[in-house]
Amino acid sequence: MNASEKIRRQDGFAGKGDDFYEALLAAHEGLDETQSAALNARLVLLLANHIGSVPVLREALALARAGVRSGEKGSDAGSGTASKNQNKQT
Repeated sequence: MNASEKIRRQDGFAGKGDDFYEALLAAHEGLDETQSAALNARLVLLLANHIGSVPVLREALALARAGVRSGEKGSDAGSGTASKNQNKQT
């Protein structure tokens, strides 16, 4: 993996992470747990296809799994405002 193939740690939304988080919540509105999980799975696959770098995706998977196993709320990979707000709302 070269230097350009790393998970971005800074706010990739240029301060607009809340806008994405709001859209994500809206996309889940009215869905039951099964439908919400299906939406998440489809979204992950769409974004993975867009990223198109297996090393970056492996790093993202490892970070996400480590966060789940350690009981983190929010994402280490997205240290912008959206993940901070997620912590406030849970």
